[in-house]
Amino acid sequence: MALRRIEIMDTTLRDGEQTSGVSFSASEKLTIAKLLLEELKVDRIEIASARVSEGEFQAVKDITEWAKENDYLNKVEVLTFVDKGVSIDWMIEAGAKVQNLLTKGSLNHLTHQLKKTPNQHFKEISENIYLAQEKGIITNVYLEDWSNGMRNSKDYVFEYLEFLSTQPVKRIMLPDTLGVLTPKESYEFVKEIKELYPNLHFDFHAHNDYDLGVSNAIEGVRAGANGLHLTINGMGERAGNAPMASTIAVINDFMPDVETGVNEKVLYTVSKLVENFSGVMIPSNKPVIGANVFTQTAGIHADGDNKKNLYFSDLLPERFGRKRQYALGKASGKANIQKNLHELGLQLNDEDLRKVTQRIIELGDKKQVVTKEDLPYIISDVLDRTYEEKVKVNSYVLTHSKGLKPSTTVSITIENETFEENAQGDGQFDAFMNAIKNVFKRKKMVLPDLIDYAVRIPPGSHSDALCETIITWKNREKEFKTRGLDSDQTVSAIKATEKMLNIITN
Repeated sequence: MALRRIEIMDTTLRDGEQTSGVSFSASEKLTIAKLLLEELKVDRIEIASARVSEGEFQAVKDITEWAKENDYLNKVEVLTFVDKGVSIDWMIEAGAKVQNLLTKGSLNHLTHQLKKTPNQHFKEISENIYLAQEKGIITNVYLEDWSNGMRNSKDYVFEYLEFLSTQPVKRIMLPDTLGVLTPKESYEFVKEIKELYPNLHFDFHAHNDYDLGVSNAIEGVRAGANGLHLTINGMGERAGNAPMASTIAVINDFMPDVETGVNEKVLYTVSKLVENFSGVMIPSNKPVIGANVFTQTAGIHADGDNKKNLYFSDLLPERFGRKRQYALGKASGKANIQKNLHELGLQLNDEDLRKVTQRIIELGDKKQVVTKEDLPYIISDVLDRTYEEKVKVNSYVLTHSKGLKPSTTVSITIENETFEENAQGDGQFDAFMNAIKNVFKRKKMVLPDLIDYAVRIPPGSHSDALCETIITWKNREKEFKTRGLDSDQTVSAIKATEKMLNIITN
């Protein structure tokens, strides 16, 4: 059976740019336009509103020049207005060939905003369409507030559609302008229109004010819509538009009789680029493109994946150019850790794996997620403990106030004897070391000299990374190193020092 092909029009550069605080530069618009058409392979892109600004004009001109050279010009669309041809002249000067004419799709908007009758509005629209035709411009028509028109003034909507059926219009575009439709209404309204006008092309344009954008878009397609308007990352005014990634994934997985030309494999790449250009961060739990959506956190899930992929679904990350990850933290089990070790090419015996698992759980209580890159540091820290623990740093208070020297109060147990000491220093760690020296003087023991102090974080980590402090010590016999690991640099140095104290007392 032949599949029904749905046109996908991306309106990130027009409707998506109406996201509060977002403004793409001309070069950013051109870059995104190229990706949308050449890599993501959407059918059309809506790139701007006519007459907005000189910068918008230059952006449109840059895109249309590139599109003309690469045979994409008829896929590039501009929002225009019923303004006696001013928008059309703007388009022609900018090199565009397809207008998306904004008109009134509800009697409420027509009466109260334009203060005109339907016949007056239709006459002006007709004049615009024929002027565009004379100048070689293709016309699509938006019925603004169409959703409320279907609810409250259906006779007007069908009177308007009857008029448009006589006009040289390529597409009629049905927007849920305020994002108020339910999926049931989306299906019923589009179906009613398609049954009356089966030979006309209708696009459905969903907004996401009730988080129903994807559901409404899918119901619009199910009812017979010929095209959908989507945006990258769901960008758009207020709560945004129906998001590209989720909608395409749902169509591909749950509508076997429908196809689009969109290349799933680059959805994530394009989403990240738009995130960077727009400054609007993708929520970590956003379906398909969020940072966490292909990350298993619970150990039972990783174990299930090892046993015939029990926690896999058709929504595989590889479809979108991504990879499944197994988070490390307090909910981790051995299976999560083994998955990450395997990716790093590392193996541990059962006892060492148990120790590493316990250490990750401890760290996870303080740091929500431990990264794969942290693992070698954790292994080094755990496997470095080859001594009997005779010294334990019980607690400490580190203070650092403006105008005063840093100070530390520490409680430490040495072979079942507990000491408390306070000291100042040039920094918090120096104050801690001075307090420890005072304790060991009381024990008539001399600490080794600290001759090197190095701090590092795993490659690719961020500000919340685990921190490894490596301290080189020298006593009369030899030099030796100890490591400490924590999300706080001073604490990691204290842990490295605690290891040194155990080594010299064993």
